[in-house]
Amino acid sequence: MAFTRGPGTHSAPAAPTPTEGSADAGFARDMSVHHQQAVEMSFIVRDRTDNADVRRLAYDIANTQANQRGMMTGWLNLWGLPVNDADRLPMQWMGMGQEPSTDGALMPGMATTAQLSTLRKLSGRKAEILYLQLMTAHHKGGIHMAEGCVQLCKVGAEKKLAQGMVAAQQSEVQLMADLLKERGASATTGSTAGS
Repeated sequence: MAFTRGPGTHSAPAAPTPTEGSADAGFARDMSVHHQQAVEMSFIVRDRTDNADVRRLAYDIANTQANQRGMMTGWLNLWGLPVNDADRLPMQWMGMGQEPSTDGALMPGMATTAQLSTLRKLSGRKAEILYLQLMTAHHKGGIHMAEGCVQLCKVGAEKKLAQGMVAAQQSEVQLMADLLKERGASATTGSTAGS
């Protein structure tokens, strides 16, 4: 039995599959790495504090970003592209390609190896403050990258995801500023009121 299209129905043209060097692929790769560190930091602080507000925030960030990371790596697989691309520098897709720093921070906003090590050693209020400071910087770097995708990516679902990241992370930056203020601290790493 043959199916025919009724009058007035037509398929939208399929968007071209992103190439290895495209903004779509670059964003999916780089944001996946960026998100992985946010998930890691969130699990660290979850185990280092009993504060319900910080634990709830960490849980939300870990779950949201793990899910988004899964979507982005899924798209790369769907597009037949590698999840990692050693031939391209981080952020190269948005004209910012730079060698990763030697301190472990692969992209703007990412925590250094030393900062992560310090977070693992702290507990209670000190762990909360450092986590909120590191995550604020992390979100600001992520927002910049997501805004780049909104401008440069071609895949509609990916642009929509990036726009949602911008809005959600801006909201979380404000929440973290409020949580830091409650603790007598600012968003700058190492800053507390009166110090």
